[in-house]
Amino acid sequence: METPVLGFEPRCPHLFNTNSRPSSSLPASTLSVRTLTAATVVKSPATVVVVAEAPRTKPHSKSFLTRKSAISEIEQSPDFLSSLQRLSRVLKVQDLNVILRDFGISGRWQDLIQLFDWMQQHGKVSDSTYSSCIKFVGAKSVSKALEIYQSIPDESTKTNVYICNSILSCLVKNGKLDSCINLFDQMKRDGLKPDVVTYNTLLAGFIKVKNGFPKAMELVGELPHNGIKMDGVMYGTVLAICASNGRCEEAESFVQQMKDEGHSPNMYHYSSLLNSYSWKGDYKKADELMTEMKSVGLVPNKVMMTTLLKVYIKGGLFERSRELLSELESAGYAENEMPYCMLMDGLSKTGKLEEAMTIFDDMKAKGVKSDGYANSIMIAALCRSKRFEEAKQLARDSETTYEKCDLVMLNTMLCAYCRAGEMESVMRMMKKMDEQAVSPDYNTFHILIKYFIKEKLHLLAYQTLLDMHSKGHRLEEELCSSLIYHLGKIRAHSEAFSVYNMLRYSKRTICKDLHEKILHILIHGKLFKDAYVVVKDNAKVISQPTLKRFCKAFMVSGNINLVNDVLKVLHGSGHKIDQVQFEIAISRYISQPDKKELLLQLLQWMPGQGYVVDSSTRNLILKQSHLFGRQLIAEILSKHHIVSRTMVVRSRSEPKFSRGQRGK
Repeated sequence: METPVLGFEPRCPHLFNTNSRPSSSLPASTLSVRTLTAATVVKSPATVVVVAEAPRTKPHSKSFLTRKSAISEIEQSPDFLSSLQRLSRVLKVQDLNVILRDFGISGRWQDLIQLFDWMQQHGKVSDSTYSSCIKFVGAKSVSKALEIYQSIPDESTKTNVYICNSILSCLVKNGKLDSCINLFDQMKRDGLKPDVVTYNTLLAGFIKVKNGFPKAMELVGELPHNGIKMDGVMYGTVLAICASNGRCEEAESFVQQMKDEGHSPNMYHYSSLLNSYSWKGDYKKADELMTEMKSVGLVPNKVMMTTLLKVYIKGGLFERSRELLSELESAGYAENEMPYCMLMDGLSKTGKLEEAMTIFDDMKAKGVKSDGYANSIMIAALCRSKRFEEAKQLARDSETTYEKCDLVMLNTMLCAYCRAGEMESVMRMMKKMDEQAVSPDYNTFHILIKYFIKEKLHLLAYQTLLDMHSKGHRLEEELCSSLIYHLGKIRAHSEAFSVYNMLRYSKRTICKDLHEKILHILIHGKLFKDAYVVVKDNAKVISQPTLKRFCKAFMVSGNINLVNDVLKVLHGSGHKIDQVQFEIAISRYISQPDKKELLLQLLQWMPGQGYVVDSSTRNLILKQSHLFGRQLIAEILSKHHIVSRTMVVRSRSEPKFSRGQRGK
């Protein structure tokens, strides 16, 4: 039988079973993996022997040595572009790609960009050039990586699977998952044939994405259409997505599918399935899974035991959790604070604060390595129990003990100081965040705004909300409503309207009462133009008394040029405008003869909507009719009179009922 010849250098020599030792007559150098140029594998029932050929004896060509020397010179040159220009004739595209990758590996980002630009200008690029460049540039700047990808002139090159995988991986690693999926969809329309790496890359992006499960399943559904079968890596990624979304039934289904296809679940797969059980604290299934895992010879590692602890805590098995924590300690898996933190957090959130404190004290007594998270959990627990002085003291201890804290810890300490009313400490924490270049998140802003409102520092709360909004954080309606109310109380009417607008434009719908609340504030502050905007957009959800108050106030002091518009908006919303409001508006027009056209427009509009002037307003108009044209005024008032008589006749023709009949 002819034996196969492997024409490649084995990357993993231990994968070749060498039960029989190679002949001692072979030189030692021939056993080196690096010198293997080919191997003949001889199979027999008892053994597999790797026979290695002698190392290369033929010297490299002069051309090869020249190119190798040029590569080295360019990489070491302080002005590599000059060297490149001089030596470019001897270099091939693959040589330039070697230099490009070396620049990327050594972190020479600017040199890499300059080299790539030079290669493009001189038409010395290949698919590998784009793939490598995008990979290295993407680690530094996702926008630049996208720019490089979009600059590819050839459409077929843009759908090269290796290039596509590079740019998609770049977007996933930079948290641009939506952009990644949109680009992937475009690539498919343009002709991309995704491979298993493509799907593994995309799926990995959904592991930590909230509500990413449905989209991940869409991708999994595409696999059969592209002739791709799930491998162990992809199953692991999908199980991690199930776990992060609490989809334990789906995770179980995928594990069974793995087994049916002949894959053996490993520790990573079991760990993800176990993690899915932690959402509901399903300790019964968790115990069954641990038994199954041990039955196939897998020994639980630190991750598995810690995940099991999480399941027990979620399920409320605190006594069993303590026992498992002791097992972790005995196995040397509790050298850091994480398992203690999990148990303390679970106990404190179920009202067992004293037991949590016992675990905390025990952890400190054992000298367990801590980065401050345990302190953070206990500070939050003390705040929930309204033990603010103890929380404040522990926060101060944490500040002293841990010089550098992350955002979660800083927020926890900040909350403790705010709840205790420690303004000086609050300001110190904010300064520390600036010094450590820690960017505040939603929780930071929320804590501060609530605190400033409580301390009656409403303008400071407003400035903090502005900062929060500028950073793109979601605004909470209840908090904004509270701030609007307090700003109105201190006559900061414009600021209150600003908060209202920020909330209005950041949400599709807001509470109906808020429109009325801001309208009262604007009327009180005589910001009638802004009040008109609120009424125009929300008149149908504002009460009639409030609309009447707004209308009267606007007729008296609002912009005279908008009076007619206001009346039309109110009428269109179903609000009945009374004679007093018309009289005020007409009186204002008469006092300003230059507003003749606005008066005539109003008088001509009224009859068509069922409105007429009363006798006192009519007399007022007639007295000043010379200013507006006697004949025209007479014609308009005649129409009012006709409409008025029609209304009287209609009223008289309506059936009259006795008091008893009216209720029927």
